[in-house]
Amino acid sequence: MAATPLTVFLCGDVMLGRGVDQILPYPGAPEVREPYVADARGYVRLAETANGPIDVPVDFSWPWGDALAVLAETTPDVRVVNLETSVTSSDDFMSNKLVHYRMNPANLPSLSVAHPDVCALANNHVLDFDRRGLAETLDALAHASLRTVGAGFDADQARRPAIVPTGAGTRVVVFSFGMASSGIPAQWAATEERAGVDFVSAPSPAAATEIVERVERVKQPGDVVIASVHWGDNWGYTVTPEQTDFAHALIEGGVDIVHGHSSHHPRPVELYRNGLILYGCGDFINDYEGIVGHEQYRDELRLLYLVSVEPGLAAPTEVRLVPMRARRMRLGHAGHEDTRWLQSTLDRISRDFGSRVGMTPDGALTVRRV
Repeated sequence: MAATPLTVFLCGDVMLGRGVDQILPYPGAPEVREPYVADARGYVRLAETANGPIDVPVDFSWPWGDALAVLAETTPDVRVVNLETSVTSSDDFMSNKLVHYRMNPANLPSLSVAHPDVCALANNHVLDFDRRGLAETLDALAHASLRTVGAGFDADQARRPAIVPTGAGTRVVVFSFGMASSGIPAQWAATEERAGVDFVSAPSPAAATEIVERVERVKQPGDVVIASVHWGDNWGYTVTPEQTDFAHALIEGGVDIVHGHSSHHPRPVELYRNGLILYGCGDFINDYEGIVGHEQYRDELRLLYLVSVEPGLAAPTEVRLVPMRARRMRLGHAGHEDTRWLQSTLDRISRDFGSRVGMTPDGALTVRRV
């Protein structure tokens, strides 16, 4: 008898720092050290100029907007996000970084309101405020009872998967690691004596083999395994052959879902053998409104990924994508034309990977094999 079906919610980068932090009830210090901006409130002004005034302070649920209603309606069994910000009041700006993200720990209810089961941390912003900022991030998330993966006080903790029981003996097991191509410095790698992230230098065959060995040591019959990987450039739809080979090797080695992120917009989707590969989930929450450049990628359009699986079966039973649009630092439902643009774009860029993206009558997107 097949196991009880379960649904996993996945999304791209959740960045509740900088300008977003400034509109929440407890804004932290607004200082930023960027070439053209010295105050995070400048990002609030950009968003207001683009889409209208924001009545500050907003409540903790504001950045998620209509996404919370979607999650309440679909009731996913497990929710996994890439938390791309430090949670700290530290002023230890990393000197070799041009962009630093931090949110005040007092604003963590703005993350908790979405009830994430796992926060992936192996990304290029979790150490923006050095290891003191990382330590406060880990402590703040633990104090808020938010499960983390991909970063830790040493290599053992950073590499340890997050395991979420879902009932009837079924578990969702999440690994999180980040690559140099996303902007993670090699010096951020956790070691036996040093806090940091689970760092993978490149999507090489050796790296895939090492991760598969880790999966094999943990995976039990009926488990669903997610490999959450921060990799690749910010813009463009190109997926390198090395990335494809790496993702395929993970699926062949027992990973069920490759959860890719770092790009500021969605990238191709592939149903490969028994698994699903999301090469880039795009941004989900951030403060980028009003920033010019790269408009052709429609960064304001965001996606909730709802993946239904029956543990032990050959492939996901459904891959459903719910389009959203960011306005005034809040997610709202995307309109028909925006949804059609997303469908057409994702369908076009996913064809070479043997996948087609269609649109349902209720305005969601679905993925199927060619």
